[in-house]
Amino acid sequence: MQLLRAVFCDRLGAAKNFRPYTEKTMQSIYSVMTIWLTGLPSSGKTTIGRKLAYRLEIQRIKAVYLDGDDIRKTVNKDLGFSDEDRKENIRRTVELVKLLNRLGIIVIAGFISPFRMMREDAKKKIGGAFFEVYVNAPLEVCEKRDVKGMYKQARKGELPGFTGVGAPYEPPEYPDIEVRTDLEDVETSVSRILVRLSPFLSCASK
Repeated sequence: MQLLRAVFCDRLGAAKNFRPYTEKTMQSIYSVMTIWLTGLPSSGKTTIGRKLAYRLEIQRIKAVYLDGDDIRKTVNKDLGFSDEDRKENIRRTVELVKLLNRLGIIVIAGFISPFRMMREDAKKKIGGAFFEVYVNAPLEVCEKRDVKGMYKQARKGELPGFTGVGAPYEPPEYPDIEVRTDLEDVETSVSRILVRLSPFLSCASK
C-alpha cells in the first residue's frame, strides 16, 4: 500500500507544481482513481456508492456513481446474463470509466462483477489507483432485503443465471477494503472507505 501511494503521488506530482491551484488543476489530481464496489445483489452497493459520491462531492471532489442496473437499462440494454454478455457488460463499463477518469472524475462503480478474473481484468485495463471494495453481506441477508424482488423470481426459476441463486459469485480473496453491511450501517461503511482512501486523497493537500 505504501508503494502504491508513493507511485500515485509521484504520478500526480507534476500537476502539484503549478501555482495557483485552479479548480481544473485540483480536479486533475484525482483523475486516476476508481472505486469498484462488488458484491451479491442487494448487498448494499448502490446505497454505499451514492453516499460515497455525495461525501466526496461535498469535499469539492468530482465523483460519479455508476450503477450496474442503470448501465444495463441504458447503454448495455442489448446484453443478457450469459457469461459472455456479463464480460461484455464489464468491458463496455471499463471504457466508460476510463473516459470519465480522463475528464478528471473519480468513478465509483457498483457492479456485481461475479468473477475474480473479470474484476482483475477491469483493474488492469482501467489502471491508475484502483480500489476493489467488497460489499459483503451473507446470501440469506441479501435475500431478506430483496429490494427488487429478484431473488424471489430466481427461486421460482423466472431468472435463470441470477447471481447467488443460479450462478456463482466469487468473493474477492484480497479486497482493498471490505465492508460488512449486515453488521454496520451505511455511514459507518462509507466512513471506513474514506479513511482507507484518505492517504491518496491527501496527495492534493500536500
